[in-house]
Amino acid sequence: MAGRYPNRVPDHDVRLARLREWLNTGLWFLPMVWAFASMAAALALVAVDRRLGGDDPSWLVFGRGVDSARQVLAVISGSTIAFTGTVFSITIVALQLASTQFSPRVLRTFLRDRATQHCFGTFVATALYSLMVLREVGTPGLEVPGLAISGAFVLIVGSVFAFVFLVHHVAQSVRAVSIIDAVASETRASVEANHPAAAADPFAGAAAPAAPPRQVIGLDHGPGVLLGVDEDNLVAVARRHDCVLQVVPTVGDFVPTGAPVVRVHGYTDVPPGAVLDHVGIGPERTLYQDTAFGIRQLVDMAEKALSPAVNDPTTAVQCLDRIHDILRRLAPRPLASGRYGDEDGRLRLVVPQASWDDYVHLGFDEIRHFGIGSIQVPRRMRAALDDLLTVVPPDRRAVVESQLAALDRAVDRTYAEPDERARAMASDLQGIR
Repeated sequence: MAGRYPNRVPDHDVRLARLREWLNTGLWFLPMVWAFASMAAALALVAVDRRLGGDDPSWLVFGRGVDSARQVLAVISGSTIAFTGTVFSITIVALQLASTQFSPRVLRTFLRDRATQHCFGTFVATALYSLMVLREVGTPGLEVPGLAISGAFVLIVGSVFAFVFLVHHVAQSVRAVSIIDAVASETRASVEANHPAAAADPFAGAAAPAAPPRQVIGLDHGPGVLLGVDEDNLVAVARRHDCVLQVVPTVGDFVPTGAPVVRVHGYTDVPPGAVLDHVGIGPERTLYQDTAFGIRQLVDMAEKALSPAVNDPTTAVQCLDRIHDILRRLAPRPLASGRYGDEDGRLRLVVPQASWDDYVHLGFDEIRHFGIGSIQVPRRMRAALDDLLTVVPPDRRAVVESQLAALDRAVDRTYAEPDERARAMASDLQGIR
């Protein structure tokens, strides 16, 4: 996103990002939207019923008496509320089991799922709509709001279809490949957002200040994870105070209370609030400015699959497939230097960034350590590394070649028989065909 200085400084609004993440990972937001919409629809249809003459059968689909109307609406609202509670409980249990099997960090992927939120919204809307219409039954001038009652029938039918879809969707969502694909898809989006293929970085060669800082701004509230920084606003703060701001932690790092967050290099002090307002701290990592978190989740799932209690190397290979794809996308891209300047061409902000070497080590080191004994894993890992060598620029080859050398040493230590060692050293995109 273009910031205050186009083509130079990104504009990441950390407060908006926190709000968006809070809404996206909350099971409550979309159901609440459905709830308010259903109440508004109930009031609107009751008003239409009054205008059409109330109980004129020629205008009504539901043409029975007051007692029947009350009974139908009470049954719909009561049964839907009980049904929603049961479905919600079963869904939470299924998600907990899935997060235990794969990784606790992937639960946020389920919480962000729009389809599940819309299904729960349909159930809540049906119950509230029926209650809102029920209170109008038997009121003076409108004995039976037939059109509004017909709307309750439409919603209950929609709830049945939503339930069937939800069962199918949850069953599909807890499959290993679906979870892996969901995490990989978010990670690819993070790569596109944070590492554009044709990014301009005029301050890439600028050196960080070497002199001791004039001021160190520490975290003045509870601890948390650095979710991101609002680069263009921090550049504006630095320019206003004629200084250079140097962020200490890397995005994704845990920051204890009082720990240094920003070092100020300049001639005057900067109000801490002016800086900390543009530094996002939260309870857990997100993919907003933290592409490495996506790879971290895939690695965690691979490690869980490779544990002796699970012993599922095929799932680990599926994780390696996605890690391979993500690293292949990153390989030719210019990674951000974390140096940002103002419109006068002066360096104003330094933000530590994950390097290409960091991404490669994150993607392969732990999986190699835990999975070297499963012959699928070294074979698939070698295929990924061989392919990366065909796309990485010359200055990024060293870490890939060192990974291949480490893989050779690990295979030599693990496989004593020459024929097994030869098979483990083969390159295979499927692990074992």
